[in-house]
Amino acid sequence: MSSSVSAIIASPTLTLKGGVAMPALGLGVFQSSPKQTGDAVESALKAGYRLIDTAAAYQNEKQVGEGIRRSGVDRSEIFVTTKLWVTNYGYDSALRAFDVSLRKLGLDYLDLYLLHWPVPSDFDRTVRSYQAAEKLLADGRVRAIGVCNFGPKHLENLVSRTEAVPSVNQVELNPFFTQHAVRDADGKYGIVTQSWSPIGGVNFYWSSDPDAAKNPLRHPVVLKMAEQHRKTPAQIILRWHLEHGLSAIPKSVRPARIAENIDIFDFSLTPNEVAALDNLDTGVRGGPDPEVFSSATARVTIEDELGS
Repeated sequence: MSSSVSAIIASPTLTLKGGVAMPALGLGVFQSSPKQTGDAVESALKAGYRLIDTAAAYQNEKQVGEGIRRSGVDRSEIFVTTKLWVTNYGYDSALRAFDVSLRKLGLDYLDLYLLHWPVPSDFDRTVRSYQAAEKLLADGRVRAIGVCNFGPKHLENLVSRTEAVPSVNQVELNPFFTQHAVRDADGKYGIVTQSWSPIGGVNFYWSSDPDAAKNPLRHPVVLKMAEQHRKTPAQIILRWHLEHGLSAIPKSVRPARIAENIDIFDFSLTPNEVAALDNLDTGVRGGPDPEVFSSATARVTIEDELGS
């Protein structure tokens, strides 16, 4: 690996259980088409990203692996996350699905393996899937395990029935939906909260009426801060996540935007600015509600996830 690539690593890290270091900022590839994903991952790694987040449901794990190999960055420097989809929940099926994901990625281990959703109507299968992830952790095939979209009750239920507390809980989170209760529950268990759709894009790609959707990037408070700091609105919001000790995984396939999103380590927000952004919370979720997620929801959601 060239020294020029190493020199641009910039993201601070967050320490997960077991002392595993995870970059605070990463590239998400949700809704990145297979054709676009490899180039996006390669661009991100060359721009300094060291965390790449994908999922079995996104159907671009193979291209993520290709982008990693083309980047010239050593595998040991890259934190790779993928997720188990709910149709593969269950102990044995989860282990098989993990093997499929690893083969598609072309890797011999994962840094983080997540359950994609809780299924409250069949939480026993959710628990068995997590127990499979615990085996992968014990066998050294993953460095850390966790969950996505788990609310406080889901976490309490899971922790009471399993051995390894999740390292990460990845949830919808942006200044318009700040998830205080989830963050408090994560903090209680020492879980790192990771933000998907961190700049609020979910308000558009899942909205039945995009014209009515709220865009944090256009809010006057955000625009004023962007002007004052000479940064873009997206950079202001991503910095807000870091000020709260959150991890954020913004998605883009455009090299210029990918580079823009990681250029947030040369400034900070004041406590008053952070509080002003906190006050934008509407309490309104943009994506699916984990409290009512079910097998039927999963079938609908997978179509959304795959862009059908």
